[in-house]
Amino acid sequence: MAKRLTCDVVVVGAGMVGAACALYAARAGLDVRVVDRGAVAGGTTGAGEGNLLVSDKEPGPELELALLSAGLWTELAEELGRAIEYEPKGGLVVASTPDALSALAAFAAGQRAAGVTAEPVAPDELLTLEPHLAPGLAGGVLYPQDAQVMPALAAAHLLRASGAAVHTGHTVTGVLRAADGPVRGVRTDRGDIHASAVVNAAGTWGADLASLAGVRLPVLPRRGFVLVTEPLPRTVRHKVYAADYVADVASDSAALRASPVVEGTAAGPVLIGATRERVGFDRSLSLPAVRALAAGAIGLFPFLARVHAQRTYAGFRPYLPDHLPAIGPDPRAPGLFHACGHEGAGIGLAPGTGQLIAHALTGGVTGQDIAPFRPERFEDARFEDDGYEDDAFKDDAFKDEFDDGGEAR
Repeated sequence: MAKRLTCDVVVVGAGMVGAACALYAARAGLDVRVVDRGAVAGGTTGAGEGNLLVSDKEPGPELELALLSAGLWTELAEELGRAIEYEPKGGLVVASTPDALSALAAFAAGQRAAGVTAEPVAPDELLTLEPHLAPGLAGGVLYPQDAQVMPALAAAHLLRASGAAVHTGHTVTGVLRAADGPVRGVRTDRGDIHASAVVNAAGTWGADLASLAGVRLPVLPRRGFVLVTEPLPRTVRHKVYAADYVADVASDSAALRASPVVEGTAAGPVLIGATRERVGFDRSLSLPAVRALAAGAIGLFPFLARVHAQRTYAGFRPYLPDHLPAIGPDPRAPGLFHACGHEGAGIGLAPGTGQLIAHALTGGVTGQDIAPFRPERFEDARFEDDGYEDDAFKDDAFKDEFDDGGEAR
């Protein structure tokens, strides 16, 4: 007979967001357990680049969360040391034409008004910052607050620092509810875990977990590829990307979107992104996507044409229709809290999300309004036709994910 486990909070999902929720909830004095059907960082986190960005976010609630998280990441880096490979390298956004530069300058001006450090870079200064950049670019903007971590390491160290009990290889098959409605824990294939609060940090599978609690959260997978080169001497100093990357992040298109994002790593390989497309949970290699990555990267850094690509990998970003994550309590299922739907920004936004969840769990006061992230907002009429049925279930692989007994990562 399975042993009955009891705690204050069950966090479902052992990726970066789940790890941050566990850390800040534990530091708020709560007894926390983390459950994942796979390994730590085995989902979206392990397939990410580790970006901690403010540069790609327009003024609004997500940027406020990014700025909060940037400060928390600095604190975590000081606490955890080099173990998480935190690198405050800064970001450089470049424009290829005068029109693109004008749009980028206007975007940066709005960000500066919201508290972002955004420094204009003249064309003749670009090569000082990045000597291997392609010539002829119109200019750019430097974002010193952009940084990077090694995501799998960072998630593991945040979980360790939390002191939470971590149950990997445990599949959540149900959300326990009391007769009068409140959440009372989760059912797994290895027994029940009883708690007065459940945090949905299941990432791309957040919709599945929400459905187990009887509520709707229209999280969709958005596939992205990353190319990894052979190890090189440090030739790319910053995170460098083209100005049209911001438009791709904000796009609602299900079709392939690709814009070059290039950065060096402490270990030597250069990481090349970024693509976005909604194809369900199809992990098969897409040659058009990989070719687009290579062509875009060579356009920014011509020397890469002579460099070997070592491998490529794909991950699924948890996408919500309005491009904002779901963070906070769900009034439709008292005791259920959501911390998912961050799309490609989950690594960067994780500490702020974890802190907001901890405040919500304990009734604490937070400096950021979480109303824009409220999970029940998708009940509004404007989200009735969000493409969920047509897009999410268009392939058998996705259907299998939802027909396997209600598993949630």
